[in-house]
Amino acid sequence: MSIASRKEDHIRHALAQEEQVTSLQSDVTFVHHSFPGVAVKDVDLSVNLFDHHFPLPFYINGMTGGSDQSFVVNDRLSQVAAKTGLAMASGSMSAALKSAEHRDSYEIIRKNHPNGFLMANLGPNYTVSEAKMAIELINANALQIHVNATQELVMPEGDRDFTHWLSDISQLVDGLDVPIIVKEVGFGMSRETIHQLYQIGVQYVDVSGQGGTNFARIENLRRKHLFSTDWERWGISTPLSLLEAASLTKKPTILASGGISTPFDVVKSLALGAKAVGVSGHWLKSVMTTDVAETIAEVKSWEAELKEAFALLGAKSVKDLTFTDIIFSPEIINWAKQRQLPYQNFNQRRQTKEKFEWL
Repeated sequence: MSIASRKEDHIRHALAQEEQVTSLQSDVTFVHHSFPGVAVKDVDLSVNLFDHHFPLPFYINGMTGGSDQSFVVNDRLSQVAAKTGLAMASGSMSAALKSAEHRDSYEIIRKNHPNGFLMANLGPNYTVSEAKMAIELINANALQIHVNATQELVMPEGDRDFTHWLSDISQLVDGLDVPIIVKEVGFGMSRETIHQLYQIGVQYVDVSGQGGTNFARIENLRRKHLFSTDWERWGISTPLSLLEAASLTKKPTILASGGISTPFDVVKSLALGAKAVGVSGHWLKSVMTTDVAETIAEVKSWEAELKEAFALLGAKSVKDLTFTDIIFSPEIINWAKQRQLPYQNFNQRRQTKEKFEWL
């Protein structure tokens, strides 16, 4: 099967997946305080990353490229990004390195978003020279390296040897002069993984937890004989991945994605320690089931809702969200206890900041 056919399969199955109630939504709850003390008009949603200033704390994460349908997706998404000022990542650019046939499905992103912050995207097993080609193709400001061992194992034509992935990433870190973000593809990250990446000099990590587009399910549907092993349940959720990261004193800058389908998912991820949040499947469905104009309107609606949520939580900035009080479900606490993660540090953070003295 050609790469283009595989990319078309990915889009078709991703669009068919229904959004589920995620761990972010069911297992993470803010403590309500009746006097938040913040006006909506005073909320600043901006973040500073990669030596750039971004007006919003979320971005369009990597999805696709390398086929006719991919061109349509990236054309529409990049129009949304250009109109709203969102940063945007391309999908895996392996197809562009292997053939010139569908390079326009990537190039359209920079054409539509000439002044935007763009991220190229490759797997870990590419050389520095190949990575430079991918970066140059869209004049990217940064490179995402996706790690997807689970997806590869379920994919009929996927990789089966992960021996050199970490050393390959290390060579890319040493050989490139743009920021590098290492991201999972919806299976989450442990603190051990994050520590390994920190040790080789990776400065940005997207934990990309379980709960969004399920690539194990997508690849299983592409198989002639379905796996008996339930790889669709494999992985670590986004909040658990962020708790894993929170247990480390030295770590890369943490980004989050995986199951982000509402503004409040963004807020919870930021409150759990992410510096910015990637959204993919939700925007894919929006631009392909409605249109560019309606998706732009939804982005603006997200911006308004984020400001309202920040104000209700007493936060004027993203940093202020890290002083909000969070209660976790028994499922989260059970994992955290067994992994010795600092879940207790989240439930009285406002008290610590404002130095309440109880009678």
